[in-house]
Amino acid sequence: MATAQPAEGDRGERAGAPLGPDSLLWRVAGDLRAAAPGGATGLLQLMYPPLGTAVAEQSGFLDDPFGRIWRSVPQIWATIFEADGPERARRIRDLHRDIKGVDSTGRRFHALDPETFWWAHATFTWHMFRTVELFYPEGLLDDADRERLYAETVTWYAGYGVTMRPVPADYAAFQEAFEAFCDRKLELTVPAERSIRIARTVGIGKVPFVPSVLIRLQRPLLRPFGTLIAVGCLPERVRTRLGIAWSDAEQRRFERLAAVVRTLTPLIPPRLNRWSLLTTMRLIGIKTRKERYRPAPHP
Repeated sequence: MATAQPAEGDRGERAGAPLGPDSLLWRVAGDLRAAAPGGATGLLQLMYPPLGTAVAEQSGFLDDPFGRIWRSVPQIWATIFEADGPERARRIRDLHRDIKGVDSTGRRFHALDPETFWWAHATFTWHMFRTVELFYPEGLLDDADRERLYAETVTWYAGYGVTMRPVPADYAAFQEAFEAFCDRKLELTVPAERSIRIARTVGIGKVPFVPSVLIRLQRPLLRPFGTLIAVGCLPERVRTRLGIAWSDAEQRRFERLAAVVRTLTPLIPPRLNRWSLLTTMRLIGIKTRKERYRPAPHP
């Protein structure tokens, strides 16, 4: 049976690195390019049965698949950039105290089970490295930078106030743990399969501040890009192992799209780039504040 949050004092220790305006995490997470792998990050979370089940049963996902994104992501990004980030992180942790049940494999789970909670964060750690890998100039990060960025994500995770025992000690260990998770524990759960189907057939759902009629008019143009980003950013090992359709033609289109992003984004003044992303996050956070998920006791 999965365990809930460990007692105080049973946190484990991992070496982190300071967060702030000079940190690599601020640089990557505060760039518009960081929005691109978001769909793939969400899919990786949904593919882990405990998370997929919790999202499907207790966040209104089946009725409003995109609503969870708008309610959650601004809060998570705020734990990086806002002065009270650790306090916000602990509030997010506390929202998960009553999320528990039986996942699609028949195993009992709790959202604060150390492995489950770590995997949710591990996908965001992967997200930062994937953003750089796909949408930044090649060779931007050397080995020391990768270790530094990873250490900063460790500090980020420590803000949640949960056990650090599942957290790999360094970037190489993280890569090994992440790949093992992908190879052994991820499944094409019902929520993940539905999300892929929606991305391919419908595209993006409602967006705060954007009139629904405008979304409907733009769907024929935006849907192919949404599919390329959501499925294309996934690790190839996950697409292959789970049999997620992805053609050579799609891969070529994805590579061209990534090249365009790498070329055009640096033309945006850095301050405007950061302001655009973080202001959008804050506005969406304000807009969705009353709708944020509050977990109900599970039977």
